[in-house]
Amino acid sequence: MAFTAKDVAALRERTNVGMMDCKKALQEADGDMDKAVEILREKGLASAAKKAGRIAAEGTIGVYTDSAASALVELNCETDFVGNNPDFKALANQIAKTVVAVKPADVEALAAATIADGSVSVADSIQELFLKIRENLQLRRFALVEGTAVSYIHGGGSVGVLVSFDTDAADKPEFAEMGKNVAMQVAAMSPEYLRKEDISAEELENMKKIIVESALNKPDSLPKPILQSIVEKTISENKWSAEDVAAYEEQKKSQYLFNFLSKEGIAALAETAVAGKDEYTANPIFGKVVDGRINKQLKEICLLDQQFVRSDLFDGTVGAYVADVAKKLGANIAITGFTRFAKGEGIEKKSDDFAAEVASMVK
Repeated sequence: MAFTAKDVAALRERTNVGMMDCKKALQEADGDMDKAVEILREKGLASAAKKAGRIAAEGTIGVYTDSAASALVELNCETDFVGNNPDFKALANQIAKTVVAVKPADVEALAAATIADGSVSVADSIQELFLKIRENLQLRRFALVEGTAVSYIHGGGSVGVLVSFDTDAADKPEFAEMGKNVAMQVAAMSPEYLRKEDISAEELENMKKIIVESALNKPDSLPKPILQSIVEKTISENKWSAEDVAAYEEQKKSQYLFNFLSKEGIAALAETAVAGKDEYTANPIFGKVVDGRINKQLKEICLLDQQFVRSDLFDGTVGAYVADVAKKLGANIAITGFTRFAKGEGIEKKSDDFAAEVASMVK
């Protein structure tokens, strides 16, 4: 079957692949346009396989929401240039729409599903985009929330958030504003839990263990009665130099005592504290210090207990802010969960020495 220059242009318009590649594909397909598209896809698969080993730590977070459900999708690429490509971002949002429509069990099922508003699979849609931009593209993960949810995308797709609610005020603009503010809080403050009751006893015990070890290894943060006991024991066991003992006697009432002790002297205090762990942790004063630090940490990692960052709107915790909006609306509003995706989090990025790369090019 013969083909013309118009056919080559049409294939390029359809696939955005280079003119010569389009011409070769049409020649191989004997002018059959659909077959030529398949050939380009197949060739792209071979090319993609060569690039699959490249680290894809950039990308974007796509989002889609309707009245019934919402979804986040992380689509990765190799460079931030591609991550900001409009077609790349549009594909991520289209895949998120597919998640809402299909409700896939996992990433593999999503990749095999027909993409929303399209006729090919999600995997083939990603492959078609690869043919255009020639970077390793990876569909990494997705989250699906059914029911009422508010989404927020920060930094053009660097962070995506979904916050789910149980409410009878979903149609009110005040609710939408409140929901966005809470989603922005999640984006900015990265809470780990919704409330402290969501933290298991095992996790709490591990948190306490870390705080205890940290306190003992940093004796300058301990209450004075306990620090005094540790100092006396350190001196009695001859762990301090004469200079440290003299510095202590001269500065022991000063809040800057540790500025006058040697590094070795401070290390000796920590050694004494750790060795006497059972004695010091049994002290009620130490227990209050640990409890205070745990409560402080809980307020940092639990969304409802975090201080609301928009203090210009409300001075208090996130939980209190939501309750205040609900009261003003005469409605029921409860946060039931949240999801936060940050592009590339947990992916080891390649560290490039740009200066060395340029130098190697001019040799």
